[in-house]
Amino acid sequence: MVMAAADSQFHVLAVDDSLIDRKLIERLLKTSSYQVTTVDSGSKALEFLGLYEDDQSSPESPSVSPSNQQEVGVNLVITDYCMPGMTGYDLLKKIKESSSLRNIPVVIMSSENVPSRINRCLEEGAEEFFLKPVRLSDLSRLRPHIMKTKSKDQNQGKEENEEKQEESSESLEASQEQDQQVVDQQQQQQQPPPVPANSNKRKAMEEGLSPDRTRPRYNGITTVV
Repeated sequence: MVMAAADSQFHVLAVDDSLIDRKLIERLLKTSSYQVTTVDSGSKALEFLGLYEDDQSSPESPSVSPSNQQEVGVNLVITDYCMPGMTGYDLLKKIKESSSLRNIPVVIMSSENVPSRINRCLEEGAEEFFLKPVRLSDLSRLRPHIMKTKSKDQNQGKEENEEKQEESSESLEASQEQDQQVVDQQQQQQQPPPVPANSNKRKAMEEGLSPDRTRPRYNGITTVV
């Protein structure tokens, strides 16, 4: 049960417009000890992921944009291909176009075995393509994709932490250098100005030529005529 306990930490978003198929995939995922959220359309899946559709009247406008919803931790999306409105292929493209969601693995399900459809989804970034009805053995192929993504996210987080530490170290060094410059300036201001060497020599010469030193003294001496 160690694997089941680990898998229970993983959250799978299942998307299918068919209530029967949605209940089936939910039961299989829970049997495999995954945490499951189900929605019945691609647009609701985007909303749950924290994205919403923009007005499609302008082809230049982005297909999805961030919303103000709190970010939800989803480790994998499994979606039906044929759905009204937004197909599973459309949902796949929007997820891969999002800078914040593109690393989430996406698995496509379909009751039709169409090679061109399968290849198109895999080329767009789908990790797997399951034929319905999905079996429990199919879900055993999900875990490696989730683990690969979690490992990638952890490495990315580690790199970001290292970059932050490096920036903090550089900022500290710059601050210490500025403090040292201030101390040096204060010490220079407190020191008396140096006396020129010529001034010392001139002072010594003036003292050597003083009248008191050059004039002979006759005090106390009497002359006899």
